[in-house]
Amino acid sequence: MTTAATTTDKAAIRGLDLAAYLVADPARAIAFYRDVLGLEPTAVDDEGRGAEFTLADGSTFGVWHPDGEAKGGTVMFAVADIGAAIARIRANGGTLSDPQESPVCFMAFGSDPEGNGFIIHQRK
Repeated sequence: MTTAATTTDKAAIRGLDLAAYLVADPARAIAFYRDVLGLEPTAVDDEGRGAEFTLADGSTFGVWHPDGEAKGGTVMFAVADIGAAIARIRANGGTLSDPQESPVCFMAFGSDPEGNGFIIHQRK
């Protein structure tokens, strides 16, 4: 049995930063969530790969076109130190990409044994 991580453990998962659907047609998905469900995009990718919608409770939902096949969903787990989190997950037997930097964050991509995607995410 493991013990709960403390708030000083910078490698610990602290929360959920994003829940997303992986889509084949980002423009169509954005239009659906905007025009049908009434969600206003709060961030739209400059390259047309997707968008994010920040909801009233502060949570974020996104639609994204991945580099590979679009299927299923993904979650983005928040961490304080992406390097420490990647090292811990790899030491525990997980496989993650090297971190990628965007203007607002660092991300490392992985999947669970069932093929569900997850992202380890550190905001700047």
